Formats: sequence, structure tokens, C-alpha cells
Amino acid sequence: MAALWLQQHDFTILHCNWKHGRYEIDIVAEKNDVLHFIEVKTRRSTRFGLPEESVDARKFRHMQTAAIAYQLAYPQRRRIQYDILAITLLPGQPPEYFFIEDVFW
Repeated sequence: MAALWLQQHDFTILHCNWKHGRYEIDIVAEKNDVLHFIEVKTRRSTRFGLPEESVDARKFRHMQTAAIAYQLAYPQRRRIQYDILAITLLPGQPPEYFFIEDVFW
């Protein structure tokens, strides 16, 4: 769902679930000459909060570690950005997407 939504918003998907050791980047994509490292969070209810609220500083550091490894493996790109794509799937409702761009802790 996340990759399709991003493609519909003019992103080119380069990798899904890219791993470096125990660290992972959910989606690596490109748009307008910017390399996007995207954390995807999905919730089926809001009982425990919104999906984007589960991305904390620790998760972000793990994402950065994987992103550094990615850049070493694919050094041709210079401009990068960290994003969060939150998807809420409530019963009987269409999926709700919330894209947070250029996140940094």
C-alpha cells in the first residue's frame, strides 16, 4: 500500500525493506533528485495512538545508521531526506495516509 501511494505521488521506488545488519529502511525512494528514506507505520486502530507517534528517537537513529550504509553502497546521490508515511486503516473507512517530510531528531 505504501509503495503504491508513493508511486501515485511521483516517487520512484528504489528499494523496499533495505537491510544493513539488524537495521532496515522500509522504503528508499527518489523524487525531484532527492533520495528519501521512508519509515512506514500502519495502525488498524488509534487505541494506542497514531501510527506516526511510534517513531521515536531510537528508531530514527536506527534509520540513520541504515541510511549511512545505503549511501556508502550507493554513493551517487547527495541530497537526502528522512520521511514518515503513516497509514491508518479503520474498519469501514478508506485508508488514511499522512506523509511527514524531512523529519530530523
